Amino acid sequence: MISKTYETYAPEETLALGEKLGEKAQPGQIYTLVGDLGVGKTVFTQGVARGLGIKEPVSSPTFTIVQEYDEGRIPFYHFDVYRIGDVEEMDEIGYEDYFYGEGVCLIEWANLIDEILPPEAICITIEKNPEKGYDYRRITIDASI
Repeated sequence: MISKTYETYAPEETLALGEKLGEKAQPGQIYTLVGDLGVGKTVFTQGVARGLGIKEPVSSPTFTIVQEYDEGRIPFYHFDVYRIGDVEEMDEIGYEDYFYGEGVCLIEWANLIDEILPPEAICITIEKNPEKGYDYRRITIDASI
């Protein structure tokens, strides 16, 4: 397991870190994104999309579960599984086509569907620490090798 931790002090820095990740992303990669409400998961995701060359606005697909973006260098599938009541709902949207396809998947609230995540998924955790400032974020990226 390789683990790398970053600290950001402004939303723009969180966005820029996501953008660097998006620039390096490869087809078939799955990123899981975990963190409390309001921690910056969507800001980070917007950066990933920008790094993939996606120009259209990216917002959290809370009610649709998945949003597809095809205009970048690799298809991008942005999941928000916060409202998933049961993992079987993922079967209904055909998650395997996304997870095992040629695009990049990023899954917000991925801890809610742990049992179906592939072991090679790259886990990103975003945490706040009010003692270090309102916009401070600790972003940890864990990858299996």
